Amino acid sequence: MSLTFHHVTLGQRVLFGAGQAATHLAEEIDRFSAERVMVIASPREMDRAREMFAGIEVAVWHDDIAMHVPVEVADRARDAARLGHIDLLVTVGGGSAVGTAKAVSLTSGLPQVAVPTTYAGSEATNVWGMTEAGRKVTGTDDVVLPVSVIYDPELTLSLPVGLSVASGFNGIAHCVDSLWAPRVDPITAALATEGARALAAGLSQIVEDPAAVDGRDQALYGAYLAAVSFASAGSGMHHKLCHILGGTFNLPHAQTHAVVLPYVLAFNAPHAPAAEARLATAFDAPTALAGLQDLRQRLDAPRSLAELGFTAEGIPAVVEQALEAVPDSNPREVTADNLTALLTAALQGADPAGG
Repeated sequence: MSLTFHHVTLGQRVLFGAGQAATHLAEEIDRFSAERVMVIASPREMDRAREMFAGIEVAVWHDDIAMHVPVEVADRARDAARLGHIDLLVTVGGGSAVGTAKAVSLTSGLPQVAVPTTYAGSEATNVWGMTEAGRKVTGTDDVVLPVSVIYDPELTLSLPVGLSVASGFNGIAHCVDSLWAPRVDPITAALATEGARALAAGLSQIVEDPAAVDGRDQALYGAYLAAVSFASAGSGMHHKLCHILGGTFNLPHAQTHAVVLPYVLAFNAPHAPAAEARLATAFDAPTALAGLQDLRQRLDAPRSLAELGFTAEGIPAVVEQALEAVPDSNPREVTADNLTALLTAALQGADPAGG
């Protein structure tokens, strides 16, 4: 049977190299002939950003960012860019910094250069998200895709092991969702499979030796592949659930992905045998779920939504929103009953294979 599919690869320049972030950043600023740069970074990352920009003039330093990008945070960043007459945005940090810059780009069209320090992957997608009145709204627009991404594994060495693991599982979630998302095709499936393999290997090395660059290399490489596959395939059931949990209940982004992922995998895998087989191969395990669970246990990943502050009282609200959001392409039909069961198991940290 011949292959038939429609694939889109987003255009983006990627510069990868340990200890080369400052050099690559200077090259990109020169390439864009930028004269009014706005740097967006969390207070935790701002000192590192200033070191990177030594000798480079910056018009605006902006550290007002927040998880899930509340609209008021987005508006303040937009005002700062407008008042500063900015011609280039540079982010240093994780998904919150990139998300804030995306909100600016969405309304201004300003180009963005991303320097990631986590494995979130937002820097490689054209997906934006903002939260207002307890609801996280997401969309896609090529204008928010960073024009360049600068990966330097040395910048992730200070990321604590626990947060590295949670962030890495966020990347693995991109891979899993990409295998049954609305626009999945053989190319995205190949990227997702290799991304999951690299992330599993890299995270294992990080836990064994957090100060070694090799594991950080693999994790960043895997996170990029994961995000590229996700950007092409679209958002599936897992991300819809996590966006609701984060936007409505302000749960921590990476940890929520780490907790929910095995339950979505257990839910969908029996109805998606090709995806299941790919993931089993990526994890070098007899089944995808067994491989993921072994990895989670070895890396001590977050185990329950309860430990993140979620309670059973919130389940009906998540179910109501999820029934509207989960795409029709999901390999298994979603109902109020089976979503309630999934979320209850995730709340308690029950065995995902328990039905």
